[in-house]
Amino acid sequence: MVRFLVPLLAVFLSLTGAAGANDWATVTTPSPGATQSIGFYTAGCLQGAQALPLEGPGYEAIRVSRNRYWGQPVTIDFIKTLAEKMRAAGQAHLYIGDIGQPRGGPAPSGHASHQIGLDADIWFERQPGARRAPADRENPRLRSLVLADDSGIDDAVFNEQHVFLLRTAAQMPNLDRMFVNKWIKQRLCQTVGGDRSWLRKVVPWYGHDSHFHIRLYCPPGNPQCQPQADYAHDDGCGEALDSWFRKAPVVPPTTPPKPYKPKLPAACTAVLNAR
Repeated sequence: MVRFLVPLLAVFLSLTGAAGANDWATVTTPSPGATQSIGFYTAGCLQGAQALPLEGPGYEAIRVSRNRYWGQPVTIDFIKTLAEKMRAAGQAHLYIGDIGQPRGGPAPSGHASHQIGLDADIWFERQPGARRAPADRENPRLRSLVLADDSGIDDAVFNEQHVFLLRTAAQMPNLDRMFVNKWIKQRLCQTVGGDRSWLRKVVPWYGHDSHFHIRLYCPPGNPQCQPQADYAHDDGCGEALDSWFRKAPVVPPTTPPKPYKPKLPAACTAVLNAR
């Protein structure tokens, strides 16, 4: 099914590079220096990363053993602010997934992006009541909002709290775009009334049925950060969405995908090797 295929996209994006994903994953601390995003979201690195506290008002980090809770200060602030907004609205606290590795760069599994500290995964599943024990955060139940046969939204799971969460995130400063499953985007297009301008920020992408992926603009003072191309300024509910329903299903390969080795900017060598 499509939801399992996001990691496979790395195969199609691969380029030959000097350092592979395992090199970046073995470094457990950030590099020194001022925080700088270097390169593109799918081919870059992060100097001077900051860590998201593993829990805070309105959120808790999950799968922390992956050590991917590092990012730009603007990303850390975005997550904290969104969580506070959800808490103030009386909603259960958020699960925060991957942001990036301590020095960014390609990860050995799970993503082609999340390399420059400006991406983060936020899960649709919430944790009501008491927080989970740290050991229980490694494999929490994370339900999809899409039916198992990929035929539409699962109305037994999807609710207005999900719409409120997506709207709130989409209307926050510094957000470039956010990725969701095509069925989620379609449901928003069909049901959202009033101000629909925020729908422009909600972009269909493979998978993303049990979480959404925020991507922030390159911050000021980061001259080596490469922005993503702009996209249509309408609500994205026309041909841009319709085309996703004409795409052929992605067929999983019969052999494991090769490690993702993008060609990184030269400056990333110093970031990787810094003491």
